[in-house]
Amino acid sequence: MLESIVTAIPGPRSLALAARLRRVEPRGVTYLGAEYPVFWERAGGATVTDVDGNRYLDLTSAFGVASTGHANVAVAAAVAAQAAQLPHGMGDVHPTEVRTRLLEELARIAPGDLCQTFLSTSGADAVEFALKTALLATGRPRAVAYRGAYHGLTLGALEVAGIDKFHDPFAALVPQRARLLPFPGAATPLADALAELEAALSDDPETGAVVLEPIQGRGGVIVPPDGFLRGVRRLCDEYGALMILDEIYTGFGRTGTMFACEREDAVPDLLCVGKALAGGMPLAATIGSQRVMDAWPESMGEAIHTSTFLGNPTACAAALANLGELEQPALLPSVRERGVRIGERLARLRAYASVRDVRGLGFLWAVEFTDGAAANAVVVNALTRGLIVLQSGPTGTSITLAPPFVIDDLQMVRALDIFEESVSSLSR
Repeated sequence: MLESIVTAIPGPRSLALAARLRRVEPRGVTYLGAEYPVFWERAGGATVTDVDGNRYLDLTSAFGVASTGHANVAVAAAVAAQAAQLPHGMGDVHPTEVRTRLLEELARIAPGDLCQTFLSTSGADAVEFALKTALLATGRPRAVAYRGAYHGLTLGALEVAGIDKFHDPFAALVPQRARLLPFPGAATPLADALAELEAALSDDPETGAVVLEPIQGRGGVIVPPDGFLRGVRRLCDEYGALMILDEIYTGFGRTGTMFACEREDAVPDLLCVGKALAGGMPLAATIGSQRVMDAWPESMGEAIHTSTFLGNPTACAAALANLGELEQPALLPSVRERGVRIGERLARLRAYASVRDVRGLGFLWAVEFTDGAAANAVVVNALTRGLIVLQSGPTGTSITLAPPFVIDDLQMVRALDIFEESVSSLSR
């Protein structure tokens, strides 16, 4: 199934809904313009249909969530069955079997000795749990993080945020306990990147954690040099800091391995995951070794970090079904092989004057443009042609392409054709 545009974009129902939404939602949440957005009504596989009946090819997986496809049949069935039996439980008070089964599965597939998991409802909460764990485990309150990093927008996560527009409006509320380093791109000499980290760790003995993404996602798909994660692991061991790896975007196959850190055999102390974990249900997790997790005091009846929806049964059932889909034998090899083809196809765009760079791995790619206005123009133009893509980068100069793994070859070719047509429209 390909794209099908039957109205102007946005269509009349989308425009009417935008007017209604504007009256009841704070203006700082959803951008509502004359050319953007469209209101989604349903989705399946790699396509999305809006309220006006326009069908789009989706190269975003809805922020990387729908890796196994929108409205995945197995996930939808698991959600329906669990919701009919026990949609909500009592978190840390009275647990459920489905939560126990999910934690067992995560322990089985997680790299190295990571075997204990704290469940949360957002990636930001997973990161905050990791930061609290690092303090308990090391007794050191400070951290090293990276410019361009996105770890969520709660106050704790903002301490390690590397994108100014998210951090700066709330700077008065955010303690300055993190030192931000430049995140190395593929062309950065590995020795230089590691020397900067070592200098930061040696300068501040109160550093208890190094927080980073294996590939910066929201920051514009910045791929570090080979060996960087191994080097970070070595330096964390040497200086007694915990390595916190944020795989909320890259985890569960996005780069061609279940977790991106597996490419370098670099096992972190704490692994934060989310997005694609539950196939569309809000669920995230922090996975750690027993040694690190034992820094938390044993619960005496009331956990000191928890939430109302901790281990929500419906979300756990969705995650179990989704993990089953992700472990289909042919899936990850397909992501690796087809990811190479995506890169080769996107490389052609370097011929356009508006394109500054193309980079990525597996099913996570970015095309960087000369400025944010050019990237935005491509996003808007692509939408009118029946393609959904997402602007990214600290200043919006990139477009991220993160298609569902179930997108078929015909859909992929058509989507990349539309994307190139939208890029070429900049020069007309």
